[in-house]
Formats: sequence, structure tokens, C-alpha cells
Amino acid sequence: MPDGLKTGGQEKLRRSTSEDDITAAVLARFSATPDPRLKQIILGLIKHLHAFVKEVELTEAEWFQAIEILTEAGKMCSDKRQEFILFSDTLGASMVVDLIGHRKPEGATESTVFGPFHRLGSPDMPPGGNIAHRDTVGVPTLVAGRVLDLDGKPIAGALLDVWQTQSNGLYDSQDAGVAGLHMRGKFTTDTEGRYLIRTVRPVNYPIPSDGPVGAMLKATGRHPWRPAHIHFVVMADGYEAVTTHIFDRTDEYLESDAVFAVKDSLICDFVRHATPTPEAATLGISGPMLTAEFDFVLKPAGAAAQVDVLDAQRRLAALGARAN
Repeated sequence: MPDGLKTGGQEKLRRSTSEDDITAAVLARFSATPDPRLKQIILGLIKHLHAFVKEVELTEAEWFQAIEILTEAGKMCSDKRQEFILFSDTLGASMVVDLIGHRKPEGATESTVFGPFHRLGSPDMPPGGNIAHRDTVGVPTLVAGRVLDLDGKPIAGALLDVWQTQSNGLYDSQDAGVAGLHMRGKFTTDTEGRYLIRTVRPVNYPIPSDGPVGAMLKATGRHPWRPAHIHFVVMADGYEAVTTHIFDRTDEYLESDAVFAVKDSLICDFVRHATPTPEAATLGISGPMLTAEFDFVLKPAGAAAQVDVLDAQRRLAALGARAN
């Protein structure tokens, strides 16, 4: 068989069909992408995706299984749950993106994963407002501190968007017995940069394991547990917002967080009190309680535009609502 075919007096070479030829052809098709950043991303994705397929010699059956997993993950996404964020979190990709995108100067509060259970519309709360008003099981807890700049000066009017699980280990969106929003609130710092939040002691909990992410963890011998924590997005005009947690120092899962989100600087003490502190008593707390103190330090906003994580959440929620 000749290497080429004669067509109209001209020789047309046969198309090569090796794995590397296909990769080269796909890269060539995308090489004229006009946006430089999109071009960098798409070409990098193709190179690494093809290299992965070739390295593990992916079978057709495994390829179909991957498509099924992604399809099922999409079906589970809504305005209350994001299975793809869970995949990203449990594969460590979220934390790699976080570390690249949020390099902090010395002293600034470190960021960590956003997670899949933020919800829009949290109520504005006064200082000492109780986000756990329907949780009668947990130990009453006051979380207090300041929002500061890198020089230690207070930032007045900073906004803290706060959320956590209930004492049963479920977020409100997971609990069929809870209507509306619970364990969520927005707090504003006073002229001295201070904030005060009333809640209950955070508990460790398993991430949802009833979907593709749970199946992956089970198949790979991993546990689904996250250490006890409270979520924060802290923002103020003229400063870069920080998405972060505070973690309970005594939690057994600090060394094996299912989403790799623990950073030493975010671990704090939840101190037990046999009787209410004077401040707690004025808020109507009686009996044993806990206090935790944590200062958030923000760096000035840079010249480059920053991604608004809450705006991104609005877009995701809108997509989820349309899908359901």
C-alpha cells in the first residue's frame, strides 16, 4: 500500500493516528484562540488531560464511567449543594487554587476553602446576635475579636458573613426539618473593629457521602470527616476580602481534614466556662458556655481586580436553581 494517495495529480499524505498525533492535532486546532489567558488554560488542559489518559492507559469502560460520574454530579447540584465543589475540595484542587490566588503578606489572615454550603440572604445581626437560635442542643459559645489592617489598626464597618453546621452536624440546607436559613448571619464591626457572635460550639461532621464524591472516598479508603470549624468571609472597603475558617484546637480530624483546608494559623482555643461570663449573661446565656477569640487581619486591595466569591456564589446558585 503506498504511503500517499494521488489526488488530482497531487499527493495527499495519510493522516497519522497515533496518540501523540491526536494530541498535536487538537493543540493545533486551539492554537489560534484569541484571548491569551484562555489560550494558556485550554492548551495546558489539553496537554495534561491527554498525558493523563496516556499515562494510565484509560479504557473505554473507564471513560464511560467517568462520564457517568460527572453526569451524576451535575444532577446533584442545586442552589443548596455543589457536588463539583465537593470534588474539587476532596481532590485538593480547591486548596491549590487558594494557595496560588491568595498569597498573603506576613501577618494577614490566611484563607481556606469556600466550601459548598454557603447560602445567600443571611440576616444582618447586631453585636452578640444569635445565629444558633434554633439549636437547643449545642453548648452556647461566644466568638469575639477584631478586624485589623496590617499595621494593627482597627477596621470599622467591616462585614463578616458567618455560617456553620448545627450541633447535629448538618447545615440547614441538608436538614429536612429546618425551614429557611439557620446558623448563618452577617455582622459588622464597630468603631474599634470589634465583632461579637453568639453561636454554639462547632462540631466535626462528614461531608455528604450520598453522591459521586462519597463513592470516590469509599472506593479509595478515605474518610469523609471535617474538623469542627466556623466559616467566615470577611470584607471591608479598600481591603482584599478573605474567605476562611476558624478551627477548634481539640478536634481529632485536624490532621486528616477531608478537604485539606486546615492551616495552623486558623486553629484557636474554645475555652470552657462553668458559669456565664458577664458579657454572656447580658445576652441571656445561662449555665456552662465557651468563648473563642480570633482577630482577622486584612491586606489592602491590590490594583488587580479580585474575584468576588459571593458574586461567584450568586451565579452558582442561579445555575443550581435553573437545573432544579
